[in-house]
Amino acid sequence: MLLRKTALVVSLVVAALFASAGTATAAPADPTPAPVTPEAFAAAAGNPVIVVGGLSGIAVAYEPMAGRLRADGYRTFIYQLPGLGLGDIPTSARAFATYVDQVRASTGAATVDVVAHSEGGLVSRYYLKRLGGTAAIGRYVSLGTPQYGTYVANIVAFLGLGSCAGVVACQQMTIGSAFLADLNAGDDTPGAVRYTTIRTLQDELVRPTGNAVVNDGATNVLIQTYCPLRVVGHLGLVLDGTAYTIVRGALADGPVRPNCLAL
Repeated sequence: MLLRKTALVVSLVVAALFASAGTATAAPADPTPAPVTPEAFAAAAGNPVIVVGGLSGIAVAYEPMAGRLRADGYRTFIYQLPGLGLGDIPTSARAFATYVDQVRASTGAATVDVVAHSEGGLVSRYYLKRLGGTAAIGRYVSLGTPQYGTYVANIVAFLGLGSCAGVVACQQMTIGSAFLADLNAGDDTPGAVRYTTIRTLQDELVRPTGNAVVNDGATNVLIQTYCPLRVVGHLGLVLDGTAYTIVRGALADGPVRPNCLAL
């Protein structure tokens, strides 16, 4: 009975993990016009920004983040992972490469910036590291991405629910997986891309939370280092005002100065 209850809890956790992602490959729509302010002009003149969803997350879940970026003047697009991100991550990365080319063609921009949540950060990193994406990306910002895997995926197998209940992306996000061994071999931060990772101590789906960082010169930001009383969960990273101030600073190549009171 205890094992059955534990398995049910973990199943719900995995379902929540699936609900943290993205899934669409449609041609990019025209972004909302930027506000007429000096800051907006600077943002509009910069790279377009692609918000990359996580595992199982629909595009509308990322509209709050995209709305903040548009309000600050960024030409912003949302990328939902193919098949809700349940499938092979390298395959999703190849589809993402096509989407990046579409955004560049529609905007005339040579490079774009990426703000990626959860699994979306792995999809984007694979594109950068294995598919030649460093020529097309200027800045990479990840939010709660299990760069080195998560125990949530491992627990599923431990409780006898199979290899991540047959979900390929879950298998690949397991600590020690062949996918992560390949992705993390060698330089974590190839090319001239500026890499930033953002994580939170209350992340219930990336455990240990230290696995959300990358090495080799990236700027790795733990929200509670600057704002110890700020409580932000995994899904909250795309809604939280403090997290957004870190994203905005990273896109502007500014110092890490989170606003701990931001809404």
